[in-house]
Amino acid sequence: MFARKVAARLKPNSLTKFTNLMEREILPWLRKQDGFLDLIVLAAGDGSEVATISFWDHKANAETYNSTGYPEALNTLGELLDGRPYLKTFEVVGSTLQRIDFAPPPEAENLLQETGSALHRSHSYVTSV
Repeated sequence: MFARKVAARLKPNSLTKFTNLMEREILPWLRKQDGFLDLIVLAAGDGSEVATISFWDHKANAETYNSTGYPEALNTLGELLDGRPYLKTFEVVGSTLQRIDFAPPPEAENLLQETGSALHRSHSYVTSV
C-alpha cells in the first residue's frame, strides 16, 4: 500500500470552502480512481494549513493519479491555496486506523449540518500491508 501526503497553506478564511470542495468534488472523483483506498484530511486549528493523506493499493495507481488526477485537483483547489503544495509519497509499512471522531472546524458547523459531511463522520478501519 502507498500513501501520498500533500500539505498546503490556505489563504485566509478558506478552510470552509476547501472542506466543501474536498467533500463535494475531490472525494467523489477520487473514489472512482483505480486503486484509491481512503483519504484523511487534516487542518491546523487556525485554518491556515491543511494536509491530506491518500492511500492507494499499488505504487502504479498512486503514480497514475499523480500524473493525471493531481493536476486537476490542484486546479480545482488552486484559488484557495497560498503557494504550491508540498507532496511526498510513502510506502505504508504498517497501519492501524481505529475509530476516530472527527471534530469539525468551528466555521464549518453550519456546512456540516447542511451537507451531512462524510469527512467528519466516524470510520472504523484496520489495514495491513
